[in-house]
Amino acid sequence: MVFRLFACFGRGGSENEGGNGKSSSAVDVAAEGPVVVELFSSQGCATSPEAEVLISRLGRGDFQLNVPLMVLAYHVDYWDYAGWKDPYGSSQWTVRQKAYVEALKLDTMFTPQVVVQGTTQCVANDQDTLLSTICNAPRFPATGFQATFQRPTSESLQVSISGALRTKIDSNGVDIMLALYENRLVNDCPSGENKGKVLVNDFVVRKLEKVCTVKDMNATKTVTGTVTLALWDGFNSSKCGVAIFLQNKAHQIFGSQNFQLPDDV
Repeated sequence: MVFRLFACFGRGGSENEGGNGKSSSAVDVAAEGPVVVELFSSQGCATSPEAEVLISRLGRGDFQLNVPLMVLAYHVDYWDYAGWKDPYGSSQWTVRQKAYVEALKLDTMFTPQVVVQGTTQCVANDQDTLLSTICNAPRFPATGFQATFQRPTSESLQVSISGALRTKIDSNGVDIMLALYENRLVNDCPSGENKGKVLVNDFVVRKLEKVCTVKDMNATKTVTGTVTLALWDGFNSSKCGVAIFLQNKAHQIFGSQNFQLPDDV
């Protein structure tokens, strides 16, 4: 089979504006953290809308899996040439997908693709393979963070975290990553491969930052860190959430935790 550098796969392959304010949020942490499901998608890809629907259903819990999930959707920019520029597309997400392609020793980049726990991938609109991949994914304890949210300015969000990783970290270390994602995004698509469609996207990553890197740390030691995120026009905290996950240099994920943004942020 001859692979294109970029390919758009169909079914059948293998696998929030508020004023200045301050608020705190903590979650009840389960014994096992969410399995991190990362979608690489584009509004310019004809088969991505089907995958976006599937990912939204996963995030809503429609499949009643006995597995907590963290769903994140990254819109890549390499389909922007095909007649429609994805308003959420970014070269940052293309670089992230390329890192997975290299880590997983794949032949090509494609959409829609899902990467589960940073260790396994499949075509994102292959429902059976996706669900099987999730159910068989490695599981790790949820991180035990508390998060504080503050608006230093109307154009920024500051997130501070403090708590235990609940996973022992060796000398190779892990990065503590923080993603700000947005739900209920609706766009008319007047051109490109999805011309005439109304596209609905959830769990769309708008910002991704490294909080810090930790090495040689036991599971109970407290870690603290703060990041400040630049916000976009029309930011609405009620549509947004924050995801925290631990990821090593091989891009494997070792723990995670979800936060819903408070309404007063």
